[in-house]
Amino acid sequence: MMKIVLANNEVYHVFNRGIEQRPTFTNKREYTRALTTLDFYRFRNPSLRLSKVLLLEKEKRGEFFLNLKSGGERLVEIISYCLMPNHFHFLLRQRLDDGISEFLSNFSNSYTRYFNTKHKRTGALFQGIFKAVRMESDEQLIHVSRYIHLNPVVSFVVKEEDLETYPWSSLPEFLGTEKRGICHKELVLGLFPSKEKYREFVHDQIDYARRLEAIKHLALD
Repeated sequence: MMKIVLANNEVYHVFNRGIEQRPTFTNKREYTRALTTLDFYRFRNPSLRLSKVLLLEKEKRGEFFLNLKSGGERLVEIISYCLMPNHFHFLLRQRLDDGISEFLSNFSNSYTRYFNTKHKRTGALFQGIFKAVRMESDEQLIHVSRYIHLNPVVSFVVKEEDLETYPWSSLPEFLGTEKRGICHKELVLGLFPSKEKYREFVHDQIDYARRLEAIKHLALD
């Protein structure tokens, strides 16, 4: 059972991993589908399932997404995200009652159906209940956003020089090199005088974050 109350207009760091720590995103096509899924299901009750929308002709598919984004009611605002080989991190602000839970359910169920069909498997892909931590201050918010964006480096998925071009996190969107339009990034960037200062803030703690990652298992029960 979820141990904390998820309140509207509050921001939460949400995390989940593959069941038995199995890989959940194994190639570019799967990462791309996951990004499309989180972009789609941040809205409440789309009139079609994502799998049906993606079967539409290109023009009609574009119209559907445009109408959804211009008039759809948001369950959550996605502030930042990072998809990793066997887990994900989201920083979310809940907009509607049960919005985070509904968004995570829709995202997980839709992507799991896709993944299971591709890999000819059945059953759950992600662990049963996600973890969520409420952001209690602006300082905590910016540090968690940095933690999320540093994940590919501290987990040794990419080198530091490749962090800003890691395509499966929101860092390129924060720095203005990618224009996906998924994130409500101003909530974090508004606390910095410029994007360049945020870039410096992220890179400033890479070595420290790696050391924490290397010993975090020592703190587990």
